[in-house]
Amino acid sequence: MAWGRQITIKTPQEIEIMREAGRINAEALAAARAAIRVGATTADVDAAAEEVLKKYGTYSPFKNYPNYPGKPAFPASTCVSVNEELVHGIPGKRKLKEGDIVSVDCGCVYEGFVGDAAFTAGVGEISHTAQKLLEVTEQSLYAGIAKMVAGNHIGDVSSAVQAYVESHGLYVTREYTGHGVGRAMHEGPQVPNYGYPGRGLELKVGMTIALEPMVLVGTDQTVTTGDEWTVRSKDRSLTAHFEHSVAITEAGPLILTVV
Repeated sequence: MAWGRQITIKTPQEIEIMREAGRINAEALAAARAAIRVGATTADVDAAAEEVLKKYGTYSPFKNYPNYPGKPAFPASTCVSVNEELVHGIPGKRKLKEGDIVSVDCGCVYEGFVGDAAFTAGVGEISHTAQKLLEVTEQSLYAGIAKMVAGNHIGDVSSAVQAYVESHGLYVTREYTGHGVGRAMHEGPQVPNYGYPGRGLELKVGMTIALEPMVLVGTDQTVTTGDEWTVRSKDRSLTAHFEHSVAITEAGPLILTVV
């Protein structure tokens, strides 16, 4: 997926706007989480999030993305991905079952700035493997965020995510990355979930980055399905996805996508 690589430094005032975008986005994700239950459809989950976005007069940058020939436009406000589906699942008629795990990725545009975040949750009682996957993926996100301080490098963040995940015998995707976020949903820099400490771009105050560990149980290999959007694990093993938008500030990393 191509996007502009320009890195934009945000002012404190712009970061405050992004905090509000992130707060609304977090509320939308909370509504989506509450809609995850046995018998609900993935479209129901999407509708719950979209209702919150509409309440605030905002919208998701996901809907109708991308706007260029040759790629079908994404039809929903959220990506809802189930079990082996890693990212970009299209909400629809699929009904959730006991033991499923569901990843929801949502964006919000508020006063021209984007909030972008994701979570994975279980449906009812889930397997030990699934529970471990969720816990490791979420904790790897916070391991990466802890390294998001001015003077560190992208590789410090990426390697922290990779080390945490691989120390638990799981895999990070090599094909999809985190990214800068701001006036555009996808800005520079790219932030992989693997790398080497001290390598890559130096982090500076005012950068805003969507960090998103995408973790798989059995392989780091993925395939894109026939709908041209949904990405699943090649071996159909379970996957999980957690994400926050984070600002680099003089006081350290500031998570923007929280209520």
